[in-house]
Amino acid sequence: MQKFRVESDSVGSKNVPIEAYFGVQSLRASENFNITGRRMHKDLIISLAQVKKATAITNNEAGLMNKKIKDAIVQTCDEIIAGKLHDEFIIDPIQGGAGTSGNMNANEVIANRANEILGGKLGAYDKVHPNDHVNMGQSTNDVFPTAGKMAALKLIPRTLEELRKLNDVLIDKSKEFDDVIKMGRTQMQDAVPIRLGQEFHAYSSVIKRTISRIEKASEGLKIVNMGASAIGTGINVDTEYLKNIVPTINAVVNLDLHQAEDLVDGTQNLDVFVDVSSALKTCAVSLSKISNDLRLMSSGPRTGFGEINLPAKQNGSSIMPGKINPVIPEVMSQVAFNIIGNDITITMAAEAGQLELNAFEPVIFYNLYESIETLGNGVNTLRENCIAGITANRKRCKYLVDNSVGIITAIVPHVGYKVAAKIAARAIATGEPISELVLKEGILTKLQLSEILDTIAMTEPGIAAKHLMAI
Repeated sequence: MQKFRVESDSVGSKNVPIEAYFGVQSLRASENFNITGRRMHKDLIISLAQVKKATAITNNEAGLMNKKIKDAIVQTCDEIIAGKLHDEFIIDPIQGGAGTSGNMNANEVIANRANEILGGKLGAYDKVHPNDHVNMGQSTNDVFPTAGKMAALKLIPRTLEELRKLNDVLIDKSKEFDDVIKMGRTQMQDAVPIRLGQEFHAYSSVIKRTISRIEKASEGLKIVNMGASAIGTGINVDTEYLKNIVPTINAVVNLDLHQAEDLVDGTQNLDVFVDVSSALKTCAVSLSKISNDLRLMSSGPRTGFGEINLPAKQNGSSIMPGKINPVIPEVMSQVAFNIIGNDITITMAAEAGQLELNAFEPVIFYNLYESIETLGNGVNTLRENCIAGITANRKRCKYLVDNSVGIITAIVPHVGYKVAAKIAARAIATGEPISELVLKEGILTKLQLSEILDTIAMTEPGIAAKHLMAI
């Protein structure tokens, strides 16, 4: 039979598993918040340990904590940072109490392990106490948001690296497809010719822009409210601790954090998370649009656009033999839909704060971390399993351009809009190519027409102008 120890808090007494490093407050919270079936993100757990390590060091240097207790806390935090004791963090990522449960889970685990290091028993808290020592000079309201920002800062670089790799592949494809002329389309109707390489270069441009947007938004995560205590007024915070806590965190983990100039503002307002989430959402929107394009251009293979071939990754149907679906662009769009939904949650949670505190950081962190990670994973599979292996159907692209009515646009400056419109209408009605109709009507000579309908010239303003001057 499982054995228990009895722990008490302001609510009452409760049986806690005798070998558990978590305590009564963690246990209550795990029972109250069975929401997602998951636990707090490992990087949030590690960040909490890094904050607690820095606070112990800072309190010791300020003369507030003796070296023996500090060393035990630091040793425990180092164990957690190395990946140990994570099973003792039992709180659901979505939790009431503005993160108090998550903070107390860290306080109890660290206190119990530190007591053990100093020869004490689990749950006794006689040598190291969760609140008096591990939480000294702190509040959930500065610890939890600081750790939350730190975790996000650790996750974002991998996603940015995936975006940079995607950009590189898009640039490669833009060069590979630079000589492939295809039909441009607006509002799903034939427009004028464009080079396939130009389309892929445009995809690169939007990815580069979104990388810059995420980098800029992420800078706001480096502003933390450590030292603010409960509401930003620094109650129960030693002046030396207040001055040194953020530099000490930076010594523990190199994230270039800065203490908020206005700690009340830093405690009340969560607009930085909205900013970061918005940047991720904007990136997701652009990636889904690119995925839409890939699905359209690869549609067919016989009855669609059929301009490009996506790598065949898996069977597309349980009933239709040989059917291959664009599963990678499809999953990228689904990732985007989820990120957009997460952004709405983060927006509403940030708006829902009242007065001196926003209680909804747990759901913000849960959704933000998911957005960061799934974006990076989605981009990785889009690059490796789709973009890198795309090939162009050059003959199909040329055929669609040659037989399109859209090329009439290039003739307009030479024959006028009215004449060109009549030719276009007749081409649509009869199915005859524009070039044949123009020659049949004697509107232009064959030489003039060949110059005007130079498809490369149609895709470059400088080249087109040069041709216009020569005719």
